[in-house]
Amino acid sequence: MNARRRPVLLPLVHTCAAVLGLGSLTVVLWTGIEERGIALAFGLLVTVGELTRWTGAARVREAAPLGAAGALSYALLGADAGQPTHHGVAQVVAVVLAASLLGSVPHIARGQGPVLDHLVRRVLTVGFAAVCYQPLYNRGVFGEWGGPAYALLLLALLALTALCDCVLAAALAHSRTGWPFGPLLRDELRALLGIGSAVCATGAVMALAVAVVGLWALPVFSLPLLLTQMSFRRYAAVRTTYRQTIASLARATEIAGYTPAGHAHRVAALSRAVGRDLGLTRPELAVLEHAALMHDIGQLSLLDPVPAGATAVLPVAEQRRIALLGGAVVRQTGVDAAVAVVVERQADPCREQPVAARIVRAVNAYEEKARAAGPGGPLTALEELRLATAGDYAPEVVEALARVLTRDCLTLPAAG
Repeated sequence: MNARRRPVLLPLVHTCAAVLGLGSLTVVLWTGIEERGIALAFGLLVTVGELTRWTGAARVREAAPLGAAGALSYALLGADAGQPTHHGVAQVVAVVLAASLLGSVPHIARGQGPVLDHLVRRVLTVGFAAVCYQPLYNRGVFGEWGGPAYALLLLALLALTALCDCVLAAALAHSRTGWPFGPLLRDELRALLGIGSAVCATGAVMALAVAVVGLWALPVFSLPLLLTQMSFRRYAAVRTTYRQTIASLARATEIAGYTPAGHAHRVAALSRAVGRDLGLTRPELAVLEHAALMHDIGQLSLLDPVPAGATAVLPVAEQRRIALLGGAVVRQTGVDAAVAVVVERQADPCREQPVAARIVRAVNAYEEKARAAGPGGPLTALEELRLATAGDYAPEVVEALARVLTRDCLTLPAAG
């Protein structure tokens, strides 16, 4: 029986976004657009933000920061050069949705279009901010607020909107992957300290500046965010090069014939999934993945390769020697010292190991045993790990591995 849980939340959230977006477009088409110049200016800003979005930035929380800031500022716009505006929630959502779709056309044409969750989050987040602000502003509720108090109110609404967006992003990821909701939400909240805080601050400043000096404030206050985006792009490029270097080093044992082709990458992918299930943070997952990629590099010191690279069957003393040599090699490559520690300690007694080393050890053993056991390898390998958990493998890691494999549509026996 397929043990994968149905993503119940996904269709519900997507339906809500579709209803909000289509309903807003219908209302605007029926009633017309208020203050077309303002709508055009903010629509153009969101479109440019989508055109300059980071393609392939799977691990970046906000791929289009300029578009997000422009959308939030339009949702929280109360005046234009001192003159009150009258656009409502429906127009905000309609303009942002249309601009986001328009800006995504070139990316979609290149096969790099945004995933559906990106547009769903944009529509629901902007809709939430507009619902919190526009009706009250149009009724004159904020008329008594002025100066610093009004600015603090905008910041508070932005903080609440950002929090809701984090919850939504974590919930969608949890529904798609089955990963624990708590760690996903924690990662989303931590990501706000980076480009997320710049997006929120720029959105608030834009809304305040347009209210005072008019639409000329948009290009002026967009420039700092564009520069910030360029800096993040350079940082992301460095991180990509760093990971590619590690991946190339991991292939050294395969090229030399010490390990089967693809072994390190399979162990790294499965280790990362297990780490996710156990609630590791993004930095911890990065260390875990890099250590898993390089966990066999110590085998290069062996005169004769281990058959099929299966170090799990070697004597403990030999495993530790290979692990220590691997850690020494990792330290000489300039990779993060935390990665070297995990590589060095993967052969230690499991109770003395850090969590990442426990994961690499269990996943490596599973991959080797499953490969050697033939068609029934996954079931046999998992049972062997469960029977050995008293001293060799951490029970919580083995059960997390079982849960990950279950989500990958494998029928596994219940833990006993």
